[in-house]
Amino acid sequence: MPGRPPDSPSERPGGPLVPLAVALLNLTGLGLGYLLLRRLLLTALCCAATAALLLLALPADVDGVPGGLLVGYAALLLLAAAHGALRAARDPGRLPLRAPLAAGLGVVLLAVPAGGVLAYDDARDEAVEQMLLGRLDKADRIVAGLDGQPFEGGAETTYKRALGIYRGLAEDHPGSKAAARLPDSLTKYYETVAAPYAAKRYCEAVTPLKHLRAVPGTLGKDHLGALATWPDGRLATALYECGTDALGRPAADAPLGELLRTFPASDQAAKVEPALRDAIGARTTALKGSDPCPAVGELRVLGATTEALPGDAVDATALRGDTDRAVERGVYACGMDEFEDAHFAKAAATLNGFAKAYPAGKKRDRAKDVAIAAEIAAERPSAGRRLPPSGSPGGSKVEFVLANLGPGELEVLYTGPTTGRIKLKDCASCRVFPTKPQGDKACRAGVTTYPRTTLRLPAGEYHFLYKRATVRNRADGARLSPSYRYTDCSFVTRGSAGLGLT
Repeated sequence: MPGRPPDSPSERPGGPLVPLAVALLNLTGLGLGYLLLRRLLLTALCCAATAALLLLALPADVDGVPGGLLVGYAALLLLAAAHGALRAARDPGRLPLRAPLAAGLGVVLLAVPAGGVLAYDDARDEAVEQMLLGRLDKADRIVAGLDGQPFEGGAETTYKRALGIYRGLAEDHPGSKAAARLPDSLTKYYETVAAPYAAKRYCEAVTPLKHLRAVPGTLGKDHLGALATWPDGRLATALYECGTDALGRPAADAPLGELLRTFPASDQAAKVEPALRDAIGARTTALKGSDPCPAVGELRVLGATTEALPGDAVDATALRGDTDRAVERGVYACGMDEFEDAHFAKAAATLNGFAKAYPAGKKRDRAKDVAIAAEIAAERPSAGRRLPPSGSPGGSKVEFVLANLGPGELEVLYTGPTTGRIKLKDCASCRVFPTKPQGDKACRAGVTTYPRTTLRLPAGEYHFLYKRATVRNRADGARLSPSYRYTDCSFVTRGSAGLGLT
């Protein structure tokens, strides 16, 4: 019977659902809509485009797929969907599937690329996590490699490089797996930097501990927790131990001063004054030993250390008083020890310095006598066989005239049963004698016209030192007897100083 052909578009199975099914199937990226339409070349082109995208995207990395490529691929899918729908609307052929089934299959298959996107995002996130963990591991290896190396110098710069990595992870990726591991890494960082402290190398530990105290300003206290104050007590201890170990040397000033300024209320700061008192006491005791001179220098340094400490941190007045009294005793003891050890030039300088520095000192006169004997002994060692007597002996006296028969001022030092120093004025009219006999002749002729002085000395053996600016010093000795009256003439001959005793 007459009617419309059964394969006309209006009676095709599925009707308007066919273009929708083709479009949905093409959106899967596999060209399945074209496959329904038996357009195998177009199907292959869609599959090739998707394969190329997968080759570029997999495995997932930190950077992901370039945005332009994704936009281009999405445009390609939309174009394939639109083109497939248009061809399905115009194509009079039959579909191998019913239209509703094909449309449902398209909807189901769209979950594949959607799930792939989610899986790719997860993979990319994991790649980022692994990259951040790699950075953390790199920083940890840097720190481990510095273990045992001195902090100052190249190691300090390298430590700061590792700290920069930690800071980047903490600030830029706070929720990452690497950030979760940061507390352990930072603890190891602190322990490695502070290794000299653990080894009780306190002076060496000061600089790295000061670096650790500055870390909160770089990394932030929120990322450090208890580590933010971890170095404080250790630095205070290091400064105290370093400073007290150096007491008696100038190196003590800096660490102890820094301790008192930085941690004034600390237990370590409270121990500084007792440590100074103990150090002063120990050096004072050492003055009674066999070698008092080193203790004198250390006491002077201890006094300077006390003066250099800040503010009212210690009782500087009392400590300095103790130190000054000990130094006074020590300088005298040092000079006497130098004399007894036959270091006569040193003894003379030390004891002359003592007499000048302590004019009201009870031992000043004794120091001057020993200094005179030491100065003579430096030229005539026999004068230093024993210390000069501490007082002048009684008994008969010897009249001893000293006369200056040469140009220039004359200073005469003598030691024996008594010790002293005499200065005679310049003899402006005196000349240089050609020979010693001529000088002796002038002395025998009389000394009343020359600068002179008369001493009354206890009899005994004496040592003399003659000092004149124009010639070198001369030393001599004589035994004085009460049976004689002596005249000691000092004159100058060509090439040497002349002495005459009549």
